[in-house]
Amino acid sequence: MSDTSIRQDFVRYALDRGVLRFGSFTVKSGRISPYFFNTGLFDSGQSLGRLAQFYAQALLRSGVQFDMLFGPAYKGIPLAAAVAVELSRDPALKGRDVPYAYNRKEAKDHGEGGVLVGAPIRGRVVIIDDVITAGTSVRESEALIRAAGGEPAAVLIALDRKERAGSDGALSAHSAVQDVTRLYGMPVVSVVSLDDIMAFLSGDPDLAEHQAAVQAYRQRYGVD
Repeated sequence: MSDTSIRQDFVRYALDRGVLRFGSFTVKSGRISPYFFNTGLFDSGQSLGRLAQFYAQALLRSGVQFDMLFGPAYKGIPLAAAVAVELSRDPALKGRDVPYAYNRKEAKDHGEGGVLVGAPIRGRVVIIDDVITAGTSVRESEALIRAAGGEPAAVLIALDRKERAGSDGALSAHSAVQDVTRLYGMPVVSVVSLDDIMAFLSGDPDLAEHQAAVQAYRQRYGVD
């Protein structure tokens, strides 16, 4: 199956699960967006497993070399665990068992203590999250990984919104994803981007009514 087909399959799956919706939504930035994407609605064992398959495929297709996965609290924790399972099942890895770790929001002062849980941080580490909005989660994860002796290798997300931050009168020159690459020198791998959503809209007559609004939003806030 081609890369384009896999991306379109993911858009369709997100729509079927209600994770991707079209309409009018006030997002965290305060903007009115013509679409909304919420990975929290992959909320069953079957749907999380399918999501993890898409993540694993995207990571392997990217060619990024990695030794383990890291899931930032909180959304990244189940994602990292599920993707580690899928990678360990993938025949391309020939039975390799992929370790993962995650962090606590608050340090534990008993038992093993600290903020890190799971496999010891070592080697090339892929940070797994749902989307990148302000880059805060990546920044915190990058610092934790380096402090533990690891090397951040990439960030793996579900959707790249390809959208500039800031108010309408002072839009940033880059998207949050581009800023992560520039600041930390590591790639951001996404299962899909806004371009894939727009391509899907153009090929689905039932959703054609939303195409103009998404295109206008892309023109106003988008980056290449």
